[in-house]
Amino acid sequence: MQLLTLPPSPALATSIRATAQVFEDPKSQALLRHLQQVAPSEASVLIIGETGTGKELVARHIHNLSGRRNQPFVAVNCGAFSESLVEAELFGHEKGAFTGALSAKAGWFEEANGGTLFLDEIGDLPMSIQVKLLRVLQEREVVRLGSRKSIPINVRVLAATNVQLERAINAGHFREDLFYRLNVVNLELSPLRERPGDVIPLVRHFIDTYSRRLSYGEIRLSSEAEHKLVTYSWPGNIRELENVIHHTLLICRDGVIQSDDLRMSNLRIERQEDRPHIDESAEGLLDRAFQRLFEEQIENLHEKVERSLLSAAYRFCHHNQVHTAELLGLSRNVTRTLLINLGELKVNKRRQQQAPPKDDRVLHLSI
Repeated sequence: MQLLTLPPSPALATSIRATAQVFEDPKSQALLRHLQQVAPSEASVLIIGETGTGKELVARHIHNLSGRRNQPFVAVNCGAFSESLVEAELFGHEKGAFTGALSAKAGWFEEANGGTLFLDEIGDLPMSIQVKLLRVLQEREVVRLGSRKSIPINVRVLAATNVQLERAINAGHFREDLFYRLNVVNLELSPLRERPGDVIPLVRHFIDTYSRRLSYGEIRLSSEAEHKLVTYSWPGNIRELENVIHHTLLICRDGVIQSDDLRMSNLRIERQEDRPHIDESAEGLLDRAFQRLFEEQIENLHEKVERSLLSAAYRFCHHNQVHTAELLGLSRNVTRTLLINLGELKVNKRRQQQAPPKDDRVLHLSI
């Protein structure tokens, strides 16, 4: 087993505690070998993983294995600042650049000069800041807010995200050119549920850590507790495991952790990869729109179906009752009765006699 424990960065708040990354599961060992290969380079690294998988710790490990190990390591959470402040925080500002800027201030890029800048939750950056970040990475210089002077920088950028940036690119929320600039080296951290070989070593590490802090003696795990820990899915990953062990040590008795002492969350977190495929075609959107509407209103169809919706569906089907019935998921007789009660069947027949059918039109539904 290889155990890596690193101290917190001075740039982080004092409430952030040191944690550990255990490399015992085969997936973790493969990750460690990859880290040792890429860390000495100057390449940008994109670290992908769910919340709590240890992305910042991996970034620190890369920094410590690089030639910048004696220079600053600065960690910044891109989602921690409002859109109006994130530019000043990253790139700095001059006195009077905005209300409250009483003095000039260096940004995080300048603070990390010569060392490593870790940009956590890079996917949360506004598009306007992504453009400026791309320029900084390309030109290796920053311009403070309120200034026109370029400041040269020498920073290795490591970025992390818990979302699939490819999907964010397709949705128009992340720049493709910035993605390729950051994604020179790609590290994907497996969630804890996919590396069960790390669970018990991590548990023992956190037991040792918190028992020392609490001035406890030796703490043992019962076999039932060990089984419960290994078979749990850990949706909050290492961070959740650490919190569970910390709480467990506060309530366990006689120096033995029993199964009942372990209080796990029953929270079910839906992840993108768990979601079924959704048909995003025009037909699929229309089908779901009608289905959703009539599932909500079928019990009181006569009272709640609006004239405009039924009329629009009828026109969309070129005044064909059979097609309208199929589109709405109703029988032909029910559809005909509704159209007659609303006066649509009679009105539209007269319109058909007076004028040729109009071109297809897109049906817009407010649902």
